[in-house]
Amino acid sequence: MSNKLNHSMSLARPDALNITTKQKIALALGIVGLFILTLALFNVNFPNKGLFLTLALGLIVVGTILYSRDAYLNKLEGIKNDGQWFKSVSSRGIWGWILGVILTAFYIVLYFFAEYLGLGQGTDGSNTGLIRLFDPLSQLLSGRNASQWFVYGTLYTVAILAFGYKFILKYRHNRYQQLRTVSVMFFQLAFAFLIPEFMYRLNSGIPYYDLKNMWPLSYYNFEQYRIEGFLTTGNLGLIMLIFGVLSIFVISPILTYKYGKRWYCSWVCGCGGLAETVGDPFRHLSSKKQSAWKLERWLIHTVLVFSVIMTVAVVSSYLKAGGFWTGEEGNKRFIEYWLSNEAFLIGIGIFLTILFVGVMVFKRNELGKDAKYGAIGYFVVIAALVLLFYTGTTEEIFFIKSYKLKSAYGFYIGSIFSGVIGTGFYPILGSRAWCRFGCPMAGILGFQQRLFSKFRITTNGGQCISCGNCSNSCEMGIDVRHYAQKGENIVRSSCVGCGICSAVCPRGVLKLENDGMEGRINPTEVLLGNDVDLMKLVNQK
Repeated sequence: MSNKLNHSMSLARPDALNITTKQKIALALGIVGLFILTLALFNVNFPNKGLFLTLALGLIVVGTILYSRDAYLNKLEGIKNDGQWFKSVSSRGIWGWILGVILTAFYIVLYFFAEYLGLGQGTDGSNTGLIRLFDPLSQLLSGRNASQWFVYGTLYTVAILAFGYKFILKYRHNRYQQLRTVSVMFFQLAFAFLIPEFMYRLNSGIPYYDLKNMWPLSYYNFEQYRIEGFLTTGNLGLIMLIFGVLSIFVISPILTYKYGKRWYCSWVCGCGGLAETVGDPFRHLSSKKQSAWKLERWLIHTVLVFSVIMTVAVVSSYLKAGGFWTGEEGNKRFIEYWLSNEAFLIGIGIFLTILFVGVMVFKRNELGKDAKYGAIGYFVVIAALVLLFYTGTTEEIFFIKSYKLKSAYGFYIGSIFSGVIGTGFYPILGSRAWCRFGCPMAGILGFQQRLFSKFRITTNGGQCISCGNCSNSCEMGIDVRHYAQKGENIVRSSCVGCGICSAVCPRGVLKLENDGMEGRINPTEVLLGNDVDLMKLVNQK
């Protein structure tokens, strides 16, 4: 008789606590792959770097695939909670904290101490350590040695592809989940990883460009060096610059109107792709507390306002010069900007004013109490525009060196928040802490989704059994069960439309839909308890 107590309150044995022999073999293969990368990190010089890199990544991918197949194909299709709160790694246990520390340490080294990964540490400036192991692949794709960002991009892509396969097996009963997972795998591999590398090999001179990333997520898209790169590379560079502008003001609003922010956050975005695949085991850790929701609203919109002000200020700082010199000595030419600084600032002010007035006139009721916070953000930005119009030079904005403002945003938001905290804290804060609390792109798309999108999640309150699967699986911290019990449509700015709440519902209560604007928000269609005076409602009828 075993002395080991099973503390589970489940009527059936929680198989998720144990792993099979096949899964152990799969884990061993993955660990061997990681061990090869670790040896490279400690500067072991492999004789055939291409072979050992292929072996390392291949073992990690094969191990993940074998583990996933044994974990899910031996079970019936359907809901797979599988003891999430019983596993140490996915319930903020000791292994969860250890994994969080490892991921966080990796991001800190990647962003701020790349020399420890071997970047340019050779006697002739060549790479050593882990980065040297990736040189053959980088040479194959772009014709240059690897950087820490190439190493990161490779590992990022491999992770999404391998764990994407795992995700597809887990939710193989749901076609929507399969399609959107294939979508994020494709966009990460093609648009974020391969195409930029191929563009460099073509020697086009166009700055690195991830076609699926747009401002303000790519906050550097309109910095001076990139604008100059676009303007000096002929028609192709100009087309890409125009595409970047249209994606913000035309393409994104149209797609959000038709499909909600899910078209980007759950189908295209690399951050969302990593959160949905690698971060899936941690999605239930996202806080559902009201205090977290209040912090979310303040924090993400503060980052958005900061992003708008920083970008406008940076663009203004170089537009004041009127243009820039290009070409080599003896053959230089001056290229003028077609937009003056004054026209730019006035145009931004007019655009924001029209947007603000339009929202307040036509959508004021949908914003509710949040309208006053939107007004605060608007007046802060307008005040910044006025200050920029009358003060500052090409070197200073708001009496601060322009590079310092850019560096501050890049350091605190682009590095610490989105990378170190956003991904390193998966096992602690859940898989979408960055998307929920900090991503300015999610802030803009959420604003559009709340006000004029046709997307909503409809609920059938009469079928809800209050099992809580939906709320438990919401990575954005939405208490979905609260809406489901009342039969109220879910129209939330933070909802990324991942559809997992619908996929794990045993009763078919939740459904992702695109429909007309009328009746989209229905807070009183189903009446429970003391929600309303019933006699007063009858008399109104």
